[in-house]
Amino acid sequence: MKQRLFGIAILALTVLALPAAAQEHEAVVLSPFAGDLGNAIWTLVIFVIVVVLLGKFAWGPVLGLLKEREEFIHKSLSDAKRDRDEAEARLKDYAAKLQGAQAEAMKIIEEARRDGGRLRDELRERAKAEAETLVANAQRQIQLETSRALVQIRQEAVDLSVAIASKLLQRNISKEDNEKIIDEALRQIDTTRSH
Repeated sequence: MKQRLFGIAILALTVLALPAAAQEHEAVVLSPFAGDLGNAIWTLVIFVIVVVLLGKFAWGPVLGLLKEREEFIHKSLSDAKRDRDEAEARLKDYAAKLQGAQAEAMKIIEEARRDGGRLRDELRERAKAEAETLVANAQRQIQLETSRALVQIRQEAVDLSVAIASKLLQRNISKEDNEKIIDEALRQIDTTRSH
């Protein structure tokens, strides 16, 4: 960049020096060293002034802008690197949190399965105990009803025996009468059971 500006400055000085040289000499010579020593000195002085002026008013601000641009690019790169590093750190943090959450979810699911199995076993045991209780109650009820029926049958058998005995005592019974009384008693027992 400096070489380009230096080349432009030399070209500008050459162009500025040519009109002065052309006025003194009728013939146009394109060499910067053509002419007398005074023109060469003036050309050199003008060149130095132009270089100083360009350095102060043109190259300084241009170089300053270029330096600012370079600093801006370096700052942008460092900011981008910092942002990338922060993003990577956040990504790692989120990945760790995600793994922790997945592990926690698996733990909760496993606990729910264990609790479900335990609850299923408890419900099965309760149902079994209730069924056993119902069966035991039904068996007791059946035994109680059987005992009552037997007591009632005995009572009726006793009543029938007493009735048969009283009929036998009231009359003298033949063998045929005895069989009729027994058949009649058995029928009464059968009709009592069917009710």
